[in-house]
Amino acid sequence: MKITIPMNEQNAESGVCPSFGRAPYFLLYDTNTKEIKWIANSAAESSGGAGIAAAQLLADSGADELITPRCGENAEKVLSGAKIKAYRAMDGTAKENLEALAAGKLSPLSEFHAGFHGHGG
Repeated sequence: MKITIPMNEQNAESGVCPSFGRAPYFLLYDTNTKEIKWIANSAAESSGGAGIAAAQLLADSGADELITPRCGENAEKVLSGAKIKAYRAMDGTAKENLEALAAGKLSPLSEFHAGFHGHGG
């Protein structure tokens, strides 16, 4: 299983990025190999559709699950179409969130915002 998390920097000991579509990086953790890879988010600087493009990037990476504080409705459609399950991130580091998911302590992300279309946020 591959789990992904939006990040501001390439450090699993840092906090989760509050923005899904505009996160500079995604941490991709493989639960079978225990390996962490980093994906540069090419959508982060786009003028619009960042969430949709980021969701497609994760689908293309083979991600199975996503841990994020929030996500837009349009990105959620891409994620659900790719059968990527989304979970609400807790305050803490990426590593702590991975541990919480493994322990069954993260809730499914069930509320999706309308997005920040054209607002860069």
